[in-house]
Parts: sequence; structure tokens; C-alpha cells
Amino acid sequence: MSKIQTAKFSRRLVALCVDWAMASVISAGFFHWDSTATLIIYSVMQVLLVGTLGYSVGHRFLGLAVVRIDGGRVGLWRSLIRTSLIVLVIPAFIWDVRDGRGLQDKAVGTAIIRL
Repeated sequence: MSKIQTAKFSRRLVALCVDWAMASVISAGFFHWDSTATLIIYSVMQVLLVGTLGYSVGHRFLGLAVVRIDGGRVGLWRSLIRTSLIVLVIPAFIWDVRDGRGLQDKAVGTAIIRL
């Protein structure tokens, strides 16, 4: 693996909060704050946006992007696995102190970097 400078945990956490807030607003508007709907909306946003663009709205707002460590595109299947691990919560808060990547990123060979 080439040396990738990952984004700080605080920026990643704020990006997650921005994305969750957007999902919550959509859920409130269409599903009366249904927590399951919020989780599904968040997940769909993550899979589609990260899988196709390489960033979510929260990532973009904070100047972050999700990249593959081998230089390729993230793609939908990596994004789906990564998002599935994020919604489990625990993997998202376990990270490698050597390179700053969360367990979800380690599992699919991605990293969140600062643009």
C-alpha cells in the first residue's frame, strides 16, 4: 500500500453527522421520523454517492473523498459492503492507528482522504 494521508477522525465524524442529518430530514418529510426509514435513506445515499462519485454530501461539504488504496474507483459493491459495516456502528469506530483507516475501509481497501 502506498502511503495515503487519511482524513482526521473529527472530520469524518462531522461528515457522518451531516449525512445522517440529511437522511433524518428526508425521513421526517416522507416517513414521520421513522428510524428505520432514516437508516435506509442514509444507507442508500452512501452506497449510491460513494459508489459512483467517491463521496457523500457530508464528505464533499468537509472536503473529503473515499478512494481505493490501489487507485481504482470505489464502485458500488465496495460501497455496499462499506456502508453495511458502517450501519453496524462498531466497525466504524474501530480503526488502525497506523494509517487511520476504519475497519469498514480496511475490509474493502478504501480510505477517506482530505481533498
